Formats: sequence, C-alpha cells, structure tokens
Amino acid sequence: MSIIPTFIWLALAFAQQDSPVKPDQAGEMSEVVRSFVEHARQYPDGRKAFTFDMSAWSNDIRTLPIGVFDSGIGGLTVQEAILSLDAFDNDNYSPGPDGRKDFERERFIYFGDQANMPYGNYSSAGQPEFLKELILKDAAFLLGRRYWPNPEADAPRFDKPPVKAIVIACNTATAWGMEEIRQAIAAWKIPVIVIGVVEAGARGVMEDINSADQPRTVAVLATVGTCGSNAYPKAIGRATGLAGKRAPEVVQQGSLGLAGAIEGDPAFIGLADSKNEAARAYLGPSADNKAAALNKDALDIYGFDPAGLRGDQKVVESIRLNSVANYVRYDVATLVLNHKSSGKVSAIDTVVLGCTHFPLVEQEILDAFARVRAYEYNGERPFESVIAEIITVVDPAEMTAKELFREMARRKLFCQPAAEGGAPKDLFFMSVANSRCPEAKTKPDGSLDADYKYGRQPSGLTVEDTIGVPMQISLLPVSTRNLIQSRLPEVWTGLSMTP
Repeated sequence: MSIIPTFIWLALAFAQQDSPVKPDQAGEMSEVVRSFVEHARQYPDGRKAFTFDMSAWSNDIRTLPIGVFDSGIGGLTVQEAILSLDAFDNDNYSPGPDGRKDFERERFIYFGDQANMPYGNYSSAGQPEFLKELILKDAAFLLGRRYWPNPEADAPRFDKPPVKAIVIACNTATAWGMEEIRQAIAAWKIPVIVIGVVEAGARGVMEDINSADQPRTVAVLATVGTCGSNAYPKAIGRATGLAGKRAPEVVQQGSLGLAGAIEGDPAFIGLADSKNEAARAYLGPSADNKAAALNKDALDIYGFDPAGLRGDQKVVESIRLNSVANYVRYDVATLVLNHKSSGKVSAIDTVVLGCTHFPLVEQEILDAFARVRAYEYNGERPFESVIAEIITVVDPAEMTAKELFREMARRKLFCQPAAEGGAPKDLFFMSVANSRCPEAKTKPDGSLDADYKYGRQPSGLTVEDTIGVPMQISLLPVSTRNLIQSRLPEVWTGLSMTP
C-alpha cells in the first residue's frame, strides 16, 4: 500500500487534461482548409493578407530558402538542430558525418507566431478549428512575399522570398495542422515539402527501444493541445509496430503554462517589480484552476522554489507560479503523481520533449524528475520505483533535421554551390498585434487580450489582427534572449545579424 495518503492521488487525478476534440483524420478536406484554399486562389498575386504569389515555383526552386515556423520562439530549437546537423555526406547524401554541416548551403526563414501563442491552449478553450486556421496562416506567411517592415508601418512590403520546404517546428501545430497544410499545398499544386516534429519524435523513441528490452515507459511532456490530440501515443505505437518492436506505455502531461513562461508571456509570468501585478490576468496553475490545479497536500512534492512564487506560501489559494523552474516542477510532479495514482508500477525511463520550447529547459526537467524521485515521506521514497535512475531524453528536433535532409535529397532540392559571396543570410520574423486593426482587442502592453485571443472564430481571413514583422532581439523578453544566446549558438549568430 502506498505510504502517500490516498486523498493526494484523488486530488491530483483531476489535473490530467480531458482530451478535447481530436484532429481530423487524413482524408476529406475540412471547411477551414477549403476556405483557405479558395481565399488564396482568389488573390493569386499574393498581395492580400494570407495569400501568396502562386507563380513563385514556376522556375528552379532550389535557390529558395527553407521555412520553419512555430507558435513562438520554441521552434528555434529545431532550427538550431537543422543548422548544426552533420549526419550525412554532403556530396553523395550517404549516412555518416563528413565534417561539414549538412545544410551549409541553405538559407532559412523563421516565423514565430508570438502574438497568438501558446497554441497548446486553443483546443482546450474549444477553438480547434481556429487553431487550424492559425496554422494555415503561418504556412501562408512562409509561402508568400508579404510582411510588414515594423509594427508601426503604414503598408506591407513584398520582397520576402517564398520557401521550398516548410518545417512545422511546433508539436501542437503538427498534431492539429500538418494534414491541413499538406491538403492545401496539394490543392494549390505547388512543389513544397512539409515536415512535422511529432512523427520524427516517435521515430526517436522507436530507435531507442531494443527488442529485447523490458517494457518501456515513455513520458511525453507537451502542451495541452498536443496531449489532447493523442498524437504522440498514436505515432509512437505506429513507429514501434512498423519496426516490429514492443510498443511502450505512454503517459502524458499537458502543460498549461510552461511554454508561455519560457516566452515571458505576462499571463503566466511577471516581472518581480511589476507595478501591474494586481491587474495581471494570471492563467497558470492555481488552486481554483481546474485545468491545472495546485493541491495544498502536494506542495512538498512540487518542491517549489519560494523565489519563483507570488502570494502567501501558507495559503495555497493565493499562490501564483512566477518562474520557469516552478512551472517545470509543477508539470513533472503532476505527471508522476498521476502515473502513480493510476496504479501503474512501471518506471518512467524515457522523456519526450513534446514541445519545442522544452529543450531550452531540458536540464531543469531532468532535475525535477530527480527531485521527485528523491522525495522522502516518513523516511521512505514513494516515487523511487516509478522513476528510473537514468532517464533517456528524446528531443524530436534532431530527428526532424534528418528527415528534412533525406526528403530534400530524395527530391534533389539542395541549393547548388553558391556563387562568390556565399548564400544570403537567414531571415527571422515574428507576429505582433496589429494596432491598426479595429477588431483587435489588446492589453496596455500591446499584446492581444486573452478573452479576445481565445474567443475568436475561424473564417477570419478578412481580419488581419496580427502581422508578421522582422524579429529583432530588442522585441524579445530578456529571459528569452538569454536562453537563445546561451543554448542556441547557431541561431543566435544569425539573429544577431538581423538589422
């Protein structure tokens, strides 16, 4: 019998996310896709918002850049993996490093939809169709030439190059929108590759499983939307089954706020000296948040750092998380509590970083598992048996980079040796709220109001409430800048060259 009181398991069990409506299966085109396809066809010159120049792929497309998008800056971890990859021979494309970066001749366009992030919360807010529309808008931005030179610009510009491949560097967007993007591109009849991170991550799990191993237990840490789609359990089961390996048990934790906290979203984390703390609409874990509940009887298990909390630590109803480390500790502890309360006895031995933001805090995640494993109650360690001493981390980013290389090699899309002067530099863009849009409701800091953000309906192709602008280091929160600079050196070099 467990030495942790039963009421803790019961109290924490409801922290598991109910699965919202799941993404459409491959096949019939949805109304959202049909509307988007027709909208782009109506404006084939690409001058209208959410459209593109349909003649852009009529000539040699090998010189076009590769597009990467995410709901924010998390996808930069995937771009870092692509830029750093040396897993193939660049001359004959055979496996094996050759001392040269595999994408050394390529250039990239990155788009982070920061104004609309985090994507993981739209499905749980009952807006899966609008989420799909956002994902299609991201693809249209990469395909098109249209962008705004700055947030205050009077008119857009049309000198951004289109792309020859789209990497969906967002687990939620892959789970909910990859099929929609592929359907739209097929309808438009344009030769653009589409690669997503979920299936790549599943292959990473499969490759780590030895057929002779004991049954494995894989924990997926992802957003609420990704977990609600059940994309990872299905993809892992499919990948291991096709390889003739035993499918592992998969447990999930849908994080409500970690991605937002990493991004510095004020709905989840605020500055220590913020004068508007009382007015801040906090959406993170709390005692009265049914989607992410704090339980007073589990505070010791969470192991929060007092420096990263707001409120009275003795009154659970007043506690607000205010550090990335505490969001990590909440998610990991909740995952383990739910796993143990389910009656399972298997030890979690693999963790999939199912959100592209999470590799930025990989060490904090491992530290949180070690902390819970070492937790003592009445002289015993109740979680030691359900957490392996050594945990394998699967970051889908590298697998995505390898898949992109193989697909580009298959289609012979690699850029040929550049002329004198080398390849053009990479470009980085992000979305911001459109201050000129009368429909958009914003907060004093210029970001979208939360009720407006999650209350929008699809078919908003005539409303441009967010715009794509060049990503500048000065526009990013300080915490985000520090993470990129310290952990993503290739990306930081390119971003630092942005005017």
